[in-house]
Amino acid sequence: MKYIELSRLIQDGLPAYPGDTATELKRHKTLQRDHYNNHRLNINMHAGTHIDGPMHLTDRPIYLCEYDPDKFIGEGCLLDVRGEREIGYQAAYEEQIRDNHIVLLHTGYGERYGQSDYFSGYPVLTLELAELFVRKKVKLVGMDTPSPDKFPFEVHKYLFEHDILLIENVANLDALRGIESFEIIAMPLYIRADSSIARVVARVK
Repeated sequence: MKYIELSRLIQDGLPAYPGDTATELKRHKTLQRDHYNNHRLNINMHAGTHIDGPMHLTDRPIYLCEYDPDKFIGEGCLLDVRGEREIGYQAAYEEQIRDNHIVLLHTGYGERYGQSDYFSGYPVLTLELAELFVRKKVKLVGMDTPSPDKFPFEVHKYLFEHDILLIENVANLDALRGIESFEIIAMPLYIRADSSIARVVARVK
């Protein structure tokens, strides 16, 4: 077994979506002064690599802690969509994506993470592609961008209505290119919130 890290490191000053609060990670107790070390984290649930749940943009009153852990673990499928500004349906995806897959979209845009235009210039998904995800009953859709769409967030809402959750700001997807079989483990915190920061890894068999 080999594990590939697909998460952004949580650290002080983690890039925040415009309008969200900044991430603060501070060591507020030290071994020398207090006889033990301790860190305090102040973080928005949509910072770094995170999972969006339905409550984020719909009136469905379901918290992430109410999902079974199985929702966040499954066989992975990587779609190489680098260079596409609008990521749409392709007939080849019918065979490539299977029921209950966790689908990852490798746009290449993640290389701009931390740059000034990262939260504005990202590629988006079409509703037609989202409809395929629903037909295939995928568990999660992840991407190396901050969002699958832009205001009014129709793709977000459509997927949420069909209980498909989103993993945003995924990292290192280039490391999965050429790997035929892998499992995704994308665990959010056990938290009563609309969404959650998450640790996402690929387990290569």
